[in-house]
Amino acid sequence: MVEAWDRLHSGELRVAGRVSTASNVTLVCDIGDTDDDTEQPPLRVVYKPIRGERPLWDFPDGTLAGREVASYLISEAIGWGVIPETILREGPFGLGMVQRWVQGVDNHTERGTRLDLIDLCPTGAVPDGFREVLRALDQEGNPVSLIHADDPRLQRVAVLDVLLNNADRKGGHALESVDGQVYGVDHGICLHTEDKLRTVLWGWAGQPISAELITDITAFATRLPGRVADTLSEHITDAEIDALIERTRHMVGNPVMPVPRTARPIPWPAL
Repeated sequence: MVEAWDRLHSGELRVAGRVSTASNVTLVCDIGDTDDDTEQPPLRVVYKPIRGERPLWDFPDGTLAGREVASYLISEAIGWGVIPETILREGPFGLGMVQRWVQGVDNHTERGTRLDLIDLCPTGAVPDGFREVLRALDQEGNPVSLIHADDPRLQRVAVLDVLLNNADRKGGHALESVDGQVYGVDHGICLHTEDKLRTVLWGWAGQPISAELITDITAFATRLPGRVADTLSEHITDAEIDALIERTRHMVGNPVMPVPRTARPIPWPAL
């Protein structure tokens, strides 16, 4: 049986659709089909060709695809598996990022509805197990709160975002999968040398990071300047790697989640 990782690298990409709400060209593809000799179901992936990227004035170096791959490599080097398998390879529209599709849980079924990991609720009615991020008015003028689950799986995503300097952690970029994991996706604008952290996961701001996570980050910090940095250098600049090293060292020395320091700490749209 052909392993999923091998199929991700070498299988033929067949375009099944396009994510029309994405800022850059984002295609949904299948690798293989039920009619081939492997007798395996198609492997669904996301394919973002570099030629479909819109230039960003504040991210002039490299590519969005390269940053996505670098973010995945960092998650793997820490040992967290927070980002789905992500590679750089050729596809129908040239070189691009290919990432395993995450099948999310359905919180809105005939049996009832429960809150998503990141959601809205009436102000003053934050349910147990959730943290409030901000208060605002909805389209009808009703007061609402942006909230996220106080979930260790999601917190690990938030800690990784600090290391990645993620400038775009929207609610729809954190996915609760049917396999029980919580994954982060869409890391095209990460790893800048300047502080650009924008996220909806501010509920832990100022809170200590768990000793378990810091143990993993400490081990990562010792490996980062060597082999890991060499691998990352294929996708991001030396200055960006140096900034990552500095952020990692700072977190080890000061294991506390940051607080917002910019005028725009939350991406738009938030969800």
